[in-house]
Amino acid sequence: MDVVIQILVTGATLGAMYALATIGLSLLWGSLGMLNMAHGAMLTFGGYIAFTAMVDLGLPMPAALVLALAAGAVFGLLIYYLVVRHMLRSAAFETNVIIATVGLAIALENSILQVYGGQPFGQPLSVSGSFSIGSVNVPFQNLLIVVLAVVLMSLVAWLLKGTRMGRAIRAVSQSREAALLMGVPVDRVFAQVLALAGLLAAFSGVLLSSITMLSPTLGADPMLKAFIMCVVAGLGNIPGSIIAAFALAVLEASVQYLAGARWGFPALLGIVIVALIWRPYGVFGRVQVRRL
Repeated sequence: MDVVIQILVTGATLGAMYALATIGLSLLWGSLGMLNMAHGAMLTFGGYIAFTAMVDLGLPMPAALVLALAAGAVFGLLIYYLVVRHMLRSAAFETNVIIATVGLAIALENSILQVYGGQPFGQPLSVSGSFSIGSVNVPFQNLLIVVLAVVLMSLVAWLLKGTRMGRAIRAVSQSREAALLMGVPVDRVFAQVLALAGLLAAFSGVLLSSITMLSPTLGADPMLKAFIMCVVAGLGNIPGSIIAAFALAVLEASVQYLAGARWGFPALLGIVIVALIWRPYGVFGRVQVRRL
């Protein structure tokens, strides 16, 4: 039972961080049909902003977190207005934006490397202490990560379902042309989605760096895993992506405990292959019929 509790605690912590990154990717695909390959770099960017705010500026923890979220949202807006907006009407938008965001990711990662160097840093945003479940000690830091992630995901759910902005985002994700004809400001909606995705990526980066170490390549592994979870759930399916994030995180923690840490990621890749063979459109996705 202690082993099960430890696996569930680890899986819940990893799943909370992966889910935040996964929601951002799903939002972008559902609204713009866009795969943002700079999502992992934005995650790293958020972690370093929080670090700078606390260490160099001396800001308290809540203020540093707010600054990191704001910086992630602003970076998302810059990506839209400087890059994505000019590609939307191109015939090969999906391919072009992947190449462009790969370039952005490389540029941002190297900029972080030039400014901070390659030496890993510890994130000062942490909470000490622990509590016990049976004979398993659970750090308060893990509990804080799960609580903060659940609160933010709840706020995103409310935003998408209970606000005018959320209704506009859902309308655009269903049909961009119909939303435009109904008077929805599609250009503004796209900017809002990228800002929200940037905010979520930054928050995920802050949480992840609080239990690992800050480095210029921090976001590469979570970005790839978040993409795997999006594919398994079905690209653009936000509730399915959250479920997939927690389920696959628990699976990864189980495999790492039973077979060693090096087998966690290969197990996720195996799940992707099986899921795509079984349901090519995702476990929670739907078959899409298009007239040619």
